[in-house]
Amino acid sequence: MIDYDDALRRLLDAAKPLPSERIDAADAIGRILAAPLTSAESLPPFDNSAMDGFALRTAGEPIAAGTEFDVQGGRAAGDGAAQATSGAWEIMTGARMPDGLDAIVPIEQVDVLDTDADGRPSRIRLTAAVTHAQHLRRAGEDIAAATTFASPGALIDPAMRMLCASVGIATVDVVRRPRVALINTGRELVDDPRQPLDAGQIRNSNGPFLAARLQAASADVVGARTVGDDIDAFLEAIASLPPHVVILSTGAVSMGRFDFVPEALARLGATTLFHKVRIRPGKPILAATLPSGALFFGLPGNPASTAVGLRFFVEPVLRAMLGLPPEVATFLPLRAAYTKRVPLRMHLKARVALDADARAGVEVLGGQESFRIRPLLDANAWAVVEPDVDVLDAGARVRVMSRGHLEPLSVTS
Repeated sequence: MIDYDDALRRLLDAAKPLPSERIDAADAIGRILAAPLTSAESLPPFDNSAMDGFALRTAGEPIAAGTEFDVQGGRAAGDGAAQATSGAWEIMTGARMPDGLDAIVPIEQVDVLDTDADGRPSRIRLTAAVTHAQHLRRAGEDIAAATTFASPGALIDPAMRMLCASVGIATVDVVRRPRVALINTGRELVDDPRQPLDAGQIRNSNGPFLAARLQAASADVVGARTVGDDIDAFLEAIASLPPHVVILSTGAVSMGRFDFVPEALARLGATTLFHKVRIRPGKPILAATLPSGALFFGLPGNPASTAVGLRFFVEPVLRAMLGLPPEVATFLPLRAAYTKRVPLRMHLKARVALDADARAGVEVLGGQESFRIRPLLDANAWAVVEPDVDVLDAGARVRVMSRGHLEPLSVTS
């Protein structure tokens, strides 16, 4: 049995960064950027109006309330360039400014004195002063042409997708997704949620959880199998997997009569990186490299142990494969004292929330037993207590990690 830091170092030494690929920006949500994004265009691409109203020429000097203007033309969104030197031009929000004009007066700050045959304003009077460049959006005010607005390692989210679309970026270079396969073990498992349970059976909850969390971690789940407590079926499942995948199995890694995964790996000629780590939950976790070079994780079958194995062992490896730096922990004060019963590194389901003075703190939740699933729903973070710490008083600062390595730490009120 080894310490967590030693186990993680062995894993990271075995992890290999993945190459990049170019994909459509429309398909890139949730992917990790592999090359900088630089805009070839200005945003906005031209001076335009921030208000419905009238465009005027101030020439840098205020225009007094009460000034009257003839309306020389009109501009709607989508209209092309127009030249103007004097008078007022009716203009809609987002419409391109006529060249030569430099300010907008909102429609609420004019009196319409006359209209043309079509009912459009033909003469107006200002009811408020107008200053130079008011309500004017300048070309490039958001992003100037040739500006780099995203760096490698950035997560492509809807906001970045919006920006790419705004400046005409159709394709992006992203890191290839780590390919992960799942093998759930146990003859008691039932995959189909519609199937009634027989005596002694339970539903497979680890498989759907892992698949969902892996997708959120920017991995591609390329296969999922459930096998009974049978070495041959387990080995056949591994043999059926595509090459160059990370393999996660659940269950059968402890010391019971049906815990066959270590023997199966020995038959394959795998190199064990570690088996058992000084942590709770999840102490029986196993990691190995297969003769193909693939990384294998044997996660304990209890739900909280599976969740800890994914979050604190698999996800750091995924980060390394994606070319991301190690995570930086946050330290927050405990809401209540915590006493540890065993000299292990504890990974505790926790909730980060603001107190009445809007200060963030962390609460260790009840129901820390490894079989419990409900507390995972209530938790928005993990609190980590190191093995050499026995007691933490209320207010003591504790290491806090988000639920997933690509998720920000969330805080509730």
